[in-house]
Amino acid sequence: MTDEVDVWAAAAEFDRKAAAERETSAADERKQVLDLFPLDEWPTLPLERYALGLDPSPAGATYCRLMEFGTQSLGSIRGGSAAKHIMYRHNSGEWRLAAPLRGLAPQDAWQQLRGQFVRAFEAMDDGDFEVLDDLEVLRFGPALVTKSLATYYPEHFLPVYSAEHMRRFLALLGGTAQADSPAWRSNRRLLELVRSRPEFEGWTGHEVMDFLYRDFDPRPRQRTIWKIAPGERGRLWEECRDGGFVCVGWDELGDLSAFQSDTELKAALDERWPRSSGGSLTTARRLLAFRDLEAGDRVVANRGTDEILATGTVSGSYRFAPDRTEYQHVVPVNWEASHAQKLAKPQHGWRSTFAKVDPTLFARFTAHRTGDSAPASASQMTPPVTVPEDVQTVLDALKRKGQVILHGPPGTGKTRLALSAALALAGRAELITAEAAQRAAAQAEVLGGERIRMVTFHPSYGYEDFVEGFKPDLSATGPGLTLSLTDGLFHALCTQASAQPEQTFLLIVDEINRGDLPRIFGELITLLELDKRGLPLSLPVSKRSFSVPPNIRIIGTMNTADRSISHLDAAVRRRFAFLPVGPDPEAVSGTVGPLDLAAFFESLNTRITRHLDADHQMGHAYFLLDGEPVSTEDDLAAAFHHEVIPLLEDYCLGRADLLHRVLGSLVDADTGRPSLMSAQDLAAALATEFTSGDPGPDA
Repeated sequence: MTDEVDVWAAAAEFDRKAAAERETSAADERKQVLDLFPLDEWPTLPLERYALGLDPSPAGATYCRLMEFGTQSLGSIRGGSAAKHIMYRHNSGEWRLAAPLRGLAPQDAWQQLRGQFVRAFEAMDDGDFEVLDDLEVLRFGPALVTKSLATYYPEHFLPVYSAEHMRRFLALLGGTAQADSPAWRSNRRLLELVRSRPEFEGWTGHEVMDFLYRDFDPRPRQRTIWKIAPGERGRLWEECRDGGFVCVGWDELGDLSAFQSDTELKAALDERWPRSSGGSLTTARRLLAFRDLEAGDRVVANRGTDEILATGTVSGSYRFAPDRTEYQHVVPVNWEASHAQKLAKPQHGWRSTFAKVDPTLFARFTAHRTGDSAPASASQMTPPVTVPEDVQTVLDALKRKGQVILHGPPGTGKTRLALSAALALAGRAELITAEAAQRAAAQAEVLGGERIRMVTFHPSYGYEDFVEGFKPDLSATGPGLTLSLTDGLFHALCTQASAQPEQTFLLIVDEINRGDLPRIFGELITLLELDKRGLPLSLPVSKRSFSVPPNIRIIGTMNTADRSISHLDAAVRRRFAFLPVGPDPEAVSGTVGPLDLAAFFESLNTRITRHLDADHQMGHAYFLLDGEPVSTEDDLAAAFHHEVIPLLEDYCLGRADLLHRVLGSLVDADTGRPSLMSAQDLAAALATEFTSGDPGPDA
């Protein structure tokens, strides 16, 4: 959200006439809902006219389908799974019910759900809004229920349905919302706040919605950019281009909206295509990302690894199109064919249907125009300064808690993420996605300044290094050892931060769990809490008054596979936000000979998790070379034999049977040692062992 913009000045400048077309469309859609599902018919509305997953009735779409897919001008509730509808029929024919309805027959569950809808509508007629809090079943579909209330009773609710968005908008307008406040209560509070402001006098609810989302959209500013192949070798490209959409296969899965999680979708993939189970979790996550694309997201259509057919902007939401003969998963896209081009360097990760596109690379794509006679200028090639979503998550946690710990297996990029957050805090966000050398130079520059410091904790690091203590005075000239009181790293940083309260100061603590944290932080652990920042205390060594200023932030990194410190002190844990940083198969998308690198990586970690635990998974950095996935047999062999094998042997503590369970046929059954083979044979062996559908030894 753009906090720098004056919301009231923006409201004064908002062009209400431009929202008139949407207002008319919303009125038409509301009339359609009221005509098809009038309030007086709700007490006898049959289940067949309500639920997703049922064939459309003769009267048209079911209520849930109409509200999610047919009334976008009334406000969107699209995206995610069908669980938002409280009950629906899954692709398998099974009924999925919210927790209060589980164990009931579908008709009995519908009778309870319908009864609560009717009770809610009756309460609205009576102006008794408190009744809504007592309708337990409706709590499991807050977006659908709030949209229903706003549709039937627009005078009482705004067309804003996301609980998180409402909290953001309330804060923007100077109000507050409780974290556990039901969506409809937050909606009412937001409406009251809007009506109390003269800037919104005479505005309709849809004008308010248009204004808030146009100028203060709370959704992430930078979403993942996806490369999506329109069929093998782009064979469906003309159809996609002319029809204004992109489509993918896996039709046998049915409507992707029926799946609530990647594990549920993975199970469906494994059931239908068991031979491809090595990478099915990766595929499941990509399909859900495709399903959840939003209007405004950017995509790239490709043919092979070296040709861009077009770039596009998503213009609507996912739909399942069973009327198509193939490729029935569809997302509408406005295509920009002038960006078509042949690439000088093949993108090895583009062999699969989906791949992530680096924002800097995308900026170069979009700077190109077919028929341009001259290369794009430097200004055209410069992407807008945005903060990647993972970095923004860290910044948000720092703002909320003051200090965070990034934790995960080795090689997942925890330190890199911490340094990216440092670049953002230093106003250098444009360099987060820069080339490696430029990024490294920028990191060195910010670490050499006075606002950002980095330290690595270890067992010998103590309070005197961090806060204060008596240390040898190397400048002393007299006989014997002279000790002098010396400020530690954190004490010095706090002193500088106190002198510049308008600036944010950051301390990055690498390997934070390898230090004795209660000893290192001492009494300062209490002062880390944001509500205790600025409170003075007397340091026990020097008796000086000391406080932690409000503009200090701390990022720690923690390797979960490191058992040198098994548990963090509970008092320390309470004062940090913990953000997981896991292995990212997308970071190693590509092929090496017959080996799908991402599928192998996913399958290897699945086995490690099964036979060891999730903390000992392998990070994607082990399969990167100069920031790119390894692409040759020799590089793969070097990474596997020199880094992966030694790490796994350490994890397995010399147990050959455990190593065999993880690596299967790549371990000699007689010696318990990894088999020796040529680099070319290794790629084929890994493909056979990890991506052939065999779950491995003792699965």
